[in-house]
Amino acid sequence: MDSDAVDLREVTLSSETIFSGRVVSLRVDTVRLPGGRTSTREVVAHPGAVAIVPLTDDGQIVLIRQYRQAAGQVLLEIPAGTLDKGEAPEACARRELAEETGLLAGRLVRLIGSYLAPGYSSELLHVFLGVDLGPADGPDVMDADENIETLTVPVAEAVEWVLDGRVCDAKTICGILLADRWLRHHGGEER
Repeated sequence: MDSDAVDLREVTLSSETIFSGRVVSLRVDTVRLPGGRTSTREVVAHPGAVAIVPLTDDGQIVLIRQYRQAAGQVLLEIPAGTLDKGEAPEACARRELAEETGLLAGRLVRLIGSYLAPGYSSELLHVFLGVDLGPADGPDVMDADENIETLTVPVAEAVEWVLDGRVCDAKTICGILLADRWLRHHGGEER
């Protein structure tokens, strides 16, 4: 840290869990601010997640369509899911890709790690590009409790869908744009 920089860290004095669910919990932290005052912070605790941009050999992105209760609509998304306790992001990415699309990635390229809403959530999302795709093994690979439709879209068209608003999911927007950038810089030499 720069010696002239102001220390902005807050010190947690106490923490109370208000709700604990299957995926997230909500806690209220009492913190001491750098100036000495106290305040509260509401935090949605989340174990972290992954998202994968599956790229076919012929330059198409595999997207999924699924209904999202919180949004109240069907959204176009890249495959994604929550980390299991102790699960490495790469292992989770492989599992989620298989469960949601029936595909395996021969290689995963890490595109970015990003906090989704650090003002109130601890969720860290790891985004990967999945290449050298093939079918996943086993008859019961895909999740039976998810209603998902898959479709493939050329990368350039997926970028247009981001720009014209057809894709409105943040992780998918970032994933498509980062995959497009990666392909422009590495596509020919590293595939």
